[in-house]
Amino acid sequence: MGFSTEFNSICKFKSARELEDLFEYGKTKMRKSGFRIYPTGMKVIAFDPENRAVAIVQIKASIAEIDFQDREITLVEMDLVRPLTPEESAVETALAYEMFFRDHESN
Repeated sequence: MGFSTEFNSICKFKSARELEDLFEYGKTKMRKSGFRIYPTGMKVIAFDPENRAVAIVQIKASIAEIDFQDREITLVEMDLVRPLTPEESAVETALAYEMFFRDHESN
């Protein structure tokens, strides 16, 4: 058992449904495997399941727990600050790919 810290200023969605909730309701709860620490109160860039930058979100809560199947999970609650423009998305996506995704394709 241990915690991994998300040092990057990104929040990557693996579930399209969680991302749809973000845009529809202005907030969502993202489920991540393992115990992680997200920067509560910070604004970060949200990425869709295809690694495209889509929005700026503010992390409201990061809750690590063990679920009913005895798995370590982290629930990350966030609010939508605003969607990114196509130009912002292209720049942020290119930078994140160079700095993070290229070396961490399995995450």
